[in-house]
Amino acid sequence: MKIQERTGAGAGRSAAPAQPSVGDRLPSPPRERKPALAALAVLLILLGALGATMLVLQVGDRVEVVKVTADIQAGESVGDNVTSVMVASDDSIKYVKWSQLEALKKLKAKSPIYAGTVVVGQMFGEKAQVPEGKASVGLALKEGQYYAGIKSGDTVAAYRVGSSGSDSSDKDSSASSSGNGFLANASVERVKGDSDATVSTGSTSITLLVDDGDAAALASASAAGEVALVRIPAK
Repeated sequence: MKIQERTGAGAGRSAAPAQPSVGDRLPSPPRERKPALAALAVLLILLGALGATMLVLQVGDRVEVVKVTADIQAGESVGDNVTSVMVASDDSIKYVKWSQLEALKKLKAKSPIYAGTVVVGQMFGEKAQVPEGKASVGLALKEGQYYAGIKSGDTVAAYRVGSSGSDSSDKDSSASSSGNGFLANASVERVKGDSDATVSTGSTSITLLVDDGDAAALASASAAGEVALVRIPAK
């Protein structure tokens, strides 16, 4: 009888293995600290904040200025060939501010200015400046004495040609005295046609920039109506 009671009491016990006591658990490894990574993270945060601050300061210290969108030849105004751009303010550079555009249009370029150039005050004046050793010569040419599409900035060769009313001996002497008709190489400064004039003269006014030594012969041939222009490659 006692044996059965013991057996029944033992059957009600759990078959799960006994758990180790708290004192028998293995210690967990300590967490590894990485001070270098923490310092790097702080440095990156500081650099980002500094960069953002500099960007804000630069944006706040910019000015709207004039930039040309097409080539401007000496003696020409910018006209409508302009746009506005933002640049960093610099007191050492005499930028022409966008608010000064109307005053700028009244001035003339002292020398050729190429498209994409940000304008500074020294580029313009009341009149164009002729480079040292050069001279500006104005020609009044009729159709046939210049090529189609002539424009400012072209490089040309000027030749002396005999007038239709001259005889062959006059033509020969004219050509021989001017070196087989060649007068000068020049650059076209300005072209002004009848459409720009109040009274039509049947001719086109073309201003050439030539060497000083060629100016007299070119002006003389122009006065006689004996100049023809040929476009040549720019040097």
